[in-house]
Amino acid sequence: MAFDSFSAFLAMEGHGPYVWACYGVFAILLGGLMIWSRRRHRSVLAECRRRYQQQDQRANKGQTKTAATFTRVEVSQE
Repeated sequence: MAFDSFSAFLAMEGHGPYVWACYGVFAILLGGLMIWSRRRHRSVLAECRRRYQQQDQRANKGQTKTAATFTRVEVSQE
């Protein structure tokens, strides 16, 4: 082991507070990102469910939107 004791490991020759603060900030940010991502994922799924339910209700009431139509255009290379 490169350090004589556990307290020397924590102190890291005077650099310990900086190193451990960086690890702490990283852990907090990573945890926050995981929580935020999970909440965002759930809200997106809930929004999709609401939209599908609204579309189903419109379809049952006969309020469907007309589908877009596309016409094929022949392009000559001359």
